Amino acid sequence: MIPVLQTNNGPSLTGLTTIAAHLVQQANKEYLLGSTAEEKAVVQQWLEYRVTQVDGHSSKDDIRTVLKDLNSYLEDKVYLTGYNFTLADILLYYGLHRFIVDLTVQEKEKYLNVSRWFCHIQHYPGIRQHLSSVVFIKNRLYTNSH
Repeated sequence: MIPVLQTNNGPSLTGLTTIAAHLVQQANKEYLLGSTAEEKAVVQQWLEYRVTQVDGHSSKDDIRTVLKDLNSYLEDKVYLTGYNFTLADILLYYGLHRFIVDLTVQEKEKYLNVSRWFCHIQHYPGIRQHLSSVVFIKNRLYTNSH
């Protein structure tokens, strides 16, 4: 299902990323779209990723691949663009929530960078809203193999 936004004084806008970018501008929060040309490109890339890789897939295997790739990518980053919180983080958080909420403790451990990022985003003021809070164990778990 493709979202449509009917604006008061213009044409209707179609598509998640188009609508999200429009609302960011309406709210005078352009910084969420990226502050440099490179950052803007990275934000666009992740918005595209959300629509093509996350929304289009729902099998456990597809999501495992997404989480594995995202986990590697986030290894040296706080946010998807590096050090700045953007619309990409918000939309990917919303897109992944339904999958992250079902992860076992062991899976959260396996995707540690994703868990760290997700936990960080859900505590960002005003982001989580109606979504359930996902609990992450702060200490690493070690299983005794005896």
